[in-house]
This record gives sequence, C-alpha cells and structure tokens, in this order.
Amino acid sequence: HVSIRDGKASNVELRIFEPPRFFEALMRGRSCLEAPDITSRICGICPVAYQMSAVHAVEDALGMTIEEPVRLLRRLLYCGEWIESNALHVFMLHLPDFLGYQSAIDMAKDHGELVRKGLEIKKYGNEIVQFLGGREIHPINVRVGGFYRAPTRRELSKLVDSLKWARDATIETTQALAKLEFPNCERDYLFVALRHPTDYPFNEGRLVSSGGLDISAREYEQHFEEIHVPYSTALQSRMKPHDVPLDENAEPHWLRDQSDRANRSEQDHAKKWIADGESYFVGPMARYNLNYDRLSPLAQQLARDIGLPPVCKNPYKSLLIRSIEVAYAYDEALRIIEAYEPPARPATPVPQRAGEGCAITEAPRGILYHRYRIAEDGSILDARIIPPTSQNQSTIEQDLREFVSAWTDLDDEALRWRCEQTVRNYDPCISCSTHFLKLTVDRQ
Repeated sequence: HVSIRDGKASNVELRIFEPPRFFEALMRGRSCLEAPDITSRICGICPVAYQMSAVHAVEDALGMTIEEPVRLLRRLLYCGEWIESNALHVFMLHLPDFLGYQSAIDMAKDHGELVRKGLEIKKYGNEIVQFLGGREIHPINVRVGGFYRAPTRRELSKLVDSLKWARDATIETTQALAKLEFPNCERDYLFVALRHPTDYPFNEGRLVSSGGLDISAREYEQHFEEIHVPYSTALQSRMKPHDVPLDENAEPHWLRDQSDRANRSEQDHAKKWIADGESYFVGPMARYNLNYDRLSPLAQQLARDIGLPPVCKNPYKSLLIRSIEVAYAYDEALRIIEAYEPPARPATPVPQRAGEGCAITEAPRGILYHRYRIAEDGSILDARIIPPTSQNQSTIEQDLREFVSAWTDLDDEALRWRCEQTVRNYDPCISCSTHFLKLTVDRQ
C-alpha cells in the first residue's frame, strides 16, 4: 500500500497475510535428533539452511565438537543449496524484470540459450544436494553430529567435470548480466552477516554489522527482536536500541583486516550510533560487503572484471552479487572435493544431557537463527527460529518508501512492476519473489 502526497511517498506498507505453521511449537516434546528433519520442511527451496542451523544449535546445546572432514562436507552441501537457490532467483525470478518480461517462460522465447544455461547451472547445485543429502528437496542424510553416510573420494570425484563446466558457465553469464541497465538507487544500509576468520560464511562465524556489531550466536536475542506491525501477520525484525555509542576511533575488525583498503572512505557509516529499533539488511549484499576479502581469488577477480567494487549499496545489483556467490560456491565445492579425506566416522556420537544452544548460518537469503532448550532426556523444551525474510521486511519497506518517490509520475501498472522488482531484490521467499504483487496506490 503506497500513499503518495504532493508527489512523494508518504507511507509504504508491505502487507503480508500468512497463516501460522507452528513449527516452533510442534517441536516441543520431540527428540532433538528430529529437529533437522522437521525444520527442513519449513522451506522447500532452502531446506539445507534449516537443517544446518538446527544441527549446529543442537550440537551447541550438547557441547559437541565436529571433526574437520564433516565440517567440510557440510560446507559442500551448503554450496549446493546456494547454487540452486541463487541461480533460481537470478535466472527465473529476477532477470525477467531487467529484460522487460513478465516471466522466465516469456523471456525464454527470445533468450532461450540464456535460460537453458541458467537452468543447467542450477541443476548441478541440485546434484550436490542430492549426492550428499540423499535427495534434492528435504535431504535425508543430515543428522546431529554429521551425516548418516559419508561419500568416498572416488564418489565425489564424479562431480568434478560438471562442476568445472558450471563454474565457467557462471562466470560467462555473470559477465553478460553485468551489461544490464540497473536503476541508479543507493541507500546507506546497516548490513548484518556472519564473518569467519578464514572462510566466506556458510555455517560458522561471529555476527557482525557495518555498524560495528561483533557478537556470538548466543548473544543474538540481546541485540535483535521480532515485532508485530498492525497491518501484517508476518513478523518484522529490528536491531534493539544500543545503550552505548560505538567507539568512533575504532575500526570494526571486518574492515581492519580487509586486504583492499581503497574503499575506506566509503565505510564511514561503520562508525555510528545504532538507532533505536533500526532496520537492517541480511543476505548476499550484506555478506559481500562484510566479507569481500573472504571470497576466493576467482570470485574477487570476477567482481573486478564486471566493475563491482568491494562496497556496493545498490540493491538492484544484488543480481550480480548472487551470481558472484554462485561462482564462489562452485569454486569452493571444487576446492573441498580436491582436498577431501573421508572422516573416520560419518557422525560424532550424540551425548544425552540437558542444555541450551544457539546457531546462525547463512541461508541464501541471509542469516537464519535457531535456538533450542533441551531436557535431560533429549526432548526439546523450547525452540526459536528467525528466518531471513522477517529480518529484511522492514528494510524492503524503507527501500520502497525511498525509491517510490522518484517514480510517482509512472502509472499504477508501471509502478507496480517497479515495486515488484524492488521486493525481488531480497528474494524474500518463493511466493513473494514471483509476479503477483497487488499494489494499492492512494494519490492525493
């Protein structure tokens, strides 16, 4: 709902009406070992993200340590999900907006080769998930402690040729996508993402922000909260008020150890107060801006080749950043396979004890938080799950409010299309990403 007064957007409301599904409640009383399989049903597009957050949170509660080969297999599985999810968004959902088509089917009539190549890039991501997870949707090989079965080196090597082709194809298509026309829209966002000491973040790391935040997963609920807004049943997340100003002379560590410091002046927004109930931005753009130096050399070179700087504040260019992440995921998958040594055992034994654990992983759409409180008998007493979509909804509204003011001369149909494109920058979910937005415009 867009209210326009005197040629400016005075108010924008993203009204989402969805029935509750009670996943947090239905897990109470169930074994903590069931959490990965139950939560994977929350989303058919990114079930791995829910499984990974669940297993990490349960393992945190039970004080478990996972062997390095299993940790790497989890990264490989996450590579597959990032590839298939990001490729779906780029080629099927968002690219039609930039080329002026209502759908990928319409687009395929004129750009058939591009659509076919996009589908094949996605296909090999699905194959990774199927190979490690047992099937493409809602994998069945993931368990607390590791996997039910770990692959051999020979089995993994069968993926290599396909992954190399897909990596090269991703580089080629990303270079082509960089020639698209992107709306000239930028805002000064508060980016939030995981940051790992060595890796581009998938499963592990501390939560950092462009405002200087640096916390563990266990501190998440001290700094973030979900709230109801009166016009929507979907929760929205905010960063809680910060009662202590950040040290204006301190450099956040994610900037301090950046290898490329040429953009230091563009990072001034990193030294500021955190506003009361501030909206924040999670997902590929946040990961890229906070972890550019953690990308592989191949992915960094691809960004330079297409003219994308280490700091990007244009949300429409998230299309390019997702493509770079696909190239990175293929590159990372090949690195893991090349160095792979099968674990001594596919899963660490699970102790029986009471505890409370938290975890954050990077779903394709952004950070996904899980917390579980577990009884002595291993049953779940309480669960909390905060998905990426709720964390971005307030920022989506702010983008619409900011950008719509420049489009008020458009008719309602053209304005609806532009608003759809803006919402799809965030790939909020499979339903919100498709072409169905109902736009109500109140002009006075």
